[in-house]
Amino acid sequence: MMRLLSEPTRLRIMFLLMEEELTVAELQEILGMAQSRISASLAQLRRQGLVTDRRVGKNSYYTALTSHLEPLRKTLSVAQKELPESSRDQRALKLILYKRRDRAAEYFDKLAGKFGHSYVPGRSWQALAHGLLRLLPPLVIADLGAGEGTLSQLLARSASKVIAIDNSPKMVAFGKKTAKQNGFKNLEYRLGDIESPPIEDSSVDIALLSQALHHASSPQQAIDAAFRILKPKGKILILDLSSHNYEQAKKLYAHVWLGFSSIELHEFLRKAGFVNLEVYPVEREQKTPHFETILAIGVKP
Repeated sequence: MMRLLSEPTRLRIMFLLMEEELTVAELQEILGMAQSRISASLAQLRRQGLVTDRRVGKNSYYTALTSHLEPLRKTLSVAQKELPESSRDQRALKLILYKRRDRAAEYFDKLAGKFGHSYVPGRSWQALAHGLLRLLPPLVIADLGAGEGTLSQLLARSASKVIAIDNSPKMVAFGKKTAKQNGFKNLEYRLGDIESPPIEDSSVDIALLSQALHHASSPQQAIDAAFRILKPKGKILILDLSSHNYEQAKKLYAHVWLGFSSIELHEFLRKAGFVNLEVYPVEREQKTPHFETILAIGVKP
């Protein structure tokens, strides 16, 4: 038994299953490992009589047989404190359980799906977005990875100032031209990378990364930079793709990363120093490859 648990992956799985009953998919998201590796470890633990499973529909839920681990309880307690990944795994577990219990988000998805289902003249998501954006207080907003700046221009209608950052000279030139044509004096385009945006420290109220983080060479560095430019009590808002396997996105859309899991985004934000973290899916496309969008929010203390 000790030989079996001496392997770090199996030990991490045991600690998680001692806390909560989990599926392979949930373990995969927590550990950030391939399904085959986790399934192989679970099979070994099951043969040794350390875990058991039960079938619910298409999913199998695994749990630890803690009574079999009683002779090793003190040893395992010490091992858990010494295991480098233990604290991260516990945070990831809490996030998984939060997602599992978040019925409000599921209800909202169903409710949102009804909006526009039946035709009502003038009612659309576009019209609603324009209306809600006008309710924003006059804040200083950094749109990091702004592209041609469509969102920046929408935000500029209510914001005190919008600073749009992009690393493409053509995008910045186009954005400047369009902003001038539309009379936006509070919208400024700057050439720069989201990992090192040309914005003063502690100078903005909101740092926005809308479908931009998956283009970053270093997502952690980009989020650290957002922390730097935010004022105390300022907020970061990230909209990005959930982890996916659509490899063609790299060639078709110049994506560097194939999305991020909720746990990865949560860890990026925590390491940067953000608090009051919220990370959850907000939309899933109906057409293949069924991209899912995640919303992540954090506050600078």
